Amino acid sequence: MEIAFVDLKSNFEEIKQEYLQRVDEILNSTSFVDGKYNRSFEEKFSKMHDCKHGITLSSGTAGNHLALQCLGLGPGDEVIVPVNTFIATAWGVTLCGAKPVFVDVDPDSFNITARSIEEKISSKTKAIVLVHLFGLPVEIDEILILAKKYEVTIVEDAAQAHLAEYRGKKVGSFGEIASFSFYPSKNLGAFGEAGAIVTNNDRLAQKVDRIKNQGSQSKYIHSEFGTNYRLSHLIAASLDLKLDYLEGWTNDRIKVAALYKKRLENLSFIKLQSSPSHSKHVYHLFVIQVQNRDLLQRYLKEKGIATAIHYPIPLHKQSIFEEQKGSFDVAENLANEILSLPMHPDLKDSEVHYICDCIIAFYS
Repeated sequence: MEIAFVDLKSNFEEIKQEYLQRVDEILNSTSFVDGKYNRSFEEKFSKMHDCKHGITLSSGTAGNHLALQCLGLGPGDEVIVPVNTFIATAWGVTLCGAKPVFVDVDPDSFNITARSIEEKISSKTKAIVLVHLFGLPVEIDEILILAKKYEVTIVEDAAQAHLAEYRGKKVGSFGEIASFSFYPSKNLGAFGEAGAIVTNNDRLAQKVDRIKNQGSQSKYIHSEFGTNYRLSHLIAASLDLKLDYLEGWTNDRIKVAALYKKRLENLSFIKLQSSPSHSKHVYHLFVIQVQNRDLLQRYLKEKGIATAIHYPIPLHKQSIFEEQKGSFDVAENLANEILSLPMHPDLKDSEVHYICDCIIAFYS
């Protein structure tokens, strides 16, 4: 049996003909940048995340950057970032000229915590970036109290957490501003690079819209330094179309995860990421923490099962961040022991059982 890590073809077949109709429409109209499907998607996606405003962007990295730039961060400012995340989270800070300050993560949720944050807050701290890792929302309550106490802004990196919820409220709506990624392998994946920002702050929404468009709201009039972070209309059309399927695909991911957990959660040689009942985990990834991870990965490959490692090198061990000092024991353990199993909405029960049988056989 051959099992892919992700399957980008199956859900494309569901929408192929309708998308090609949209492509034909866009080609005939020659409306290639920031067209009507950008506007449609922005309105629907922001509403789905309990936010007033949504702004499409060229990538999730662009979202991380503009979320912080629009808050006015710059040289001399510090931003607290979990050390166990994709490097694009840190790029959002460095592209503003500010300094990322890394903190270790919780050994059960793999997410940032109020305790780890408070240990690193200084007079230079201006923001905290909460990464809802693998689709599990951060435990936010105490962090919101902490942010108010120290007058620090909360920013959410929800790149892996489309439709995730914490105590019945959608991620993206807790902080001042949030970024999402629609990289093709994400829970909501575009036909190319794409991202977005959501916010309930009118001023920030207007600022993001200006900066992404060369710092301009009127043609050839540039009121501030800007970039070109606009999203192709062709790509926006794919997102707008796929958005109608996102809830169903998310529920399918949760069902796949439930079967994985049923087979694996009580095994002594496997630890799973926690998933408290008050949170809706949307399982961008399903990860296991095990000893002899690399040997297991090779064994599964021999059995036709594709897996991945997220993330093999924590941010503090990247050469560009070598000045970061501190103890990051949890992140280092995760880097050595985490294995991401196949996860996508069309994964069959028989395939999940086969994967679990192979894992159990390896440790037996």
